[in-house]
Amino acid sequence: MLRELRTFLMVARHGTFAAAGQQVGLTQSAVSAQMRVLENGLGVRLFDRSGRAAVLNAAGRHALPLAEQMLALYAQMAQPTTAAEWRGELKVGAIASVQTGLLPDALPRFRVLAPRVELKLVPGVSLNLLSQVDAGELDLALLIKPPFELPKELLQISLAREPFVLITPLSVAGDEPLQILAEQPFVRYDRRSFGGRLVSQFLREQHLSVHEALELDELEAIVRMVECGLGVSLIPRAGLWLQRPTQLRVFELGELTFHRELIAVLRRAQRQPALDCLLECLRGEAGAHGAPNPAPQRTFR
Repeated sequence: MLRELRTFLMVARHGTFAAAGQQVGLTQSAVSAQMRVLENGLGVRLFDRSGRAAVLNAAGRHALPLAEQMLALYAQMAQPTTAAEWRGELKVGAIASVQTGLLPDALPRFRVLAPRVELKLVPGVSLNLLSQVDAGELDLALLIKPPFELPKELLQISLAREPFVLITPLSVAGDEPLQILAEQPFVRYDRRSFGGRLVSQFLREQHLSVHEALELDELEAIVRMVECGLGVSLIPRAGLWLQRPTQLRVFELGELTFHRELIAVLRRAQRQPALDCLLECLRGEAGAHGAPNPAPQRTFR
């Protein structure tokens, strides 16, 4: 029955018997035969079939997380019980600021604790990484907390909260962040990203209409644009710019401060010692190190 369960997961994930067959090395008719065996054994239909599509019905949606748990439990029978003994590859997706922040600090300890694990780091933006975990293409994703509930099959673990600050060129005068935002050109953190949505929400709540000069998603690029005098920006206090001298004025927002939350996302059914070890290393670094001050900061109250 295990092979039928594995094929069932592929059909649920890819939506057709043909696509599932390509993933598991079976013909479409062989996949169909396995699904008949599974449905006959359970005594329920799992799919609503329409043309080539195979869509999970209510019984199928109920069975899916249980099938994942059964296969995960079976896999755990052959797995070592400690990270030190675990051997294999972990695919970890991470946004850019985590790749240059938490991960480099956490990985040396992880390497000592789990020396036989091979890590493959996959870069990406939060929404894409979340989709890759959901599709089973990544074991773990390190991203910004999304503004919506995650599917129940996914486990969310908080890592750190990063405050947003206002950054301006040295040439910009004034000490009132809201006034500066209203008067200066604005380099916007991409509003389609989870972090950028927080900026848009802040501007709406403060009834600010900004004069946009540019919109982009990469924090280091935003910092360079501001240093070069293109405008001012609201960004999280995170990334490599904190580790070098900058040509910036940096304003904390005081009681108006808002944050982005960094989280780790994995499938509940895929927890194992090496992943737990990596998460512990990440949480340890997030708790042990506060963000350094890149420049004298002014606080707005």
